Amino acid sequence: VTVQFLFDFGSPNTYLCHKLIPDIEARTGARFEYVPILLGGLFKLANNRSPVEAFAGIPNKQAYDSLEITRFVARHGLSKYRFNPHFPVNTLKIMRGACAAQKLGCLKAYVDAAMWEDGRNMDDLPTITATLDAGGLDSRAIMAMSQDPEVKTMLMANTQRAHDHGAFGSPSFLIGSELWFGKDRLGEVEEAIDAVVDLGFGGVEGGGQAGLLGALLSEVRFPFV
Repeated sequence: VTVQFLFDFGSPNTYLCHKLIPDIEARTGARFEYVPILLGGLFKLANNRSPVEAFAGIPNKQAYDSLEITRFVARHGLSKYRFNPHFPVNTLKIMRGACAAQKLGCLKAYVDAAMWEDGRNMDDLPTITATLDAGGLDSRAIMAMSQDPEVKTMLMANTQRAHDHGAFGSPSFLIGSELWFGKDRLGEVEEAIDAVVDLGFGGVEGGGQAGLLGALLSEVRFPFV
């Protein structure tokens, strides 16, 4: 089973999901395909706004969101997580860089460099290059390729496809054409993986047999996390 993980580094919840994905892969045998998208572009397509903007006037909501992340971090032992003091960050540079890293075959190491442990300003080019170099990556090659028109088009196309599949934010997950949003749906994603395998669709990819898969999954009930 292949799960498409639609991600943008700008979301702390994306980082939290990234840290849990290896355990889900180990338990289920599924493969998570990382698909870089541009969250700001997706917001525009979906007529959505970031939680920081949408709930700016609701301090109780903001406080609860922070509490919920604290609980999630504690529940899963993600002790390295630190809220980034530069949040929200314009992620255009690093998401183009993610597409470039994917084309260069080093996306996993690129993602592991991340922005949610060391509090770096990942909108700042010198900081980006220093972070990549420290992670053993060729920052010069990645940043050069990130300016390639093909890479820019790739990020735009990924974002458009995410919207076309119903996505409105990150992190989002696709199995076939079935969409889940948010870290709190990781349990449902794992249940869906198991259901797909049990139903005999172990080879399903991002869009393969999507109609029948969706019909079958509609009969499965997933408990909330």
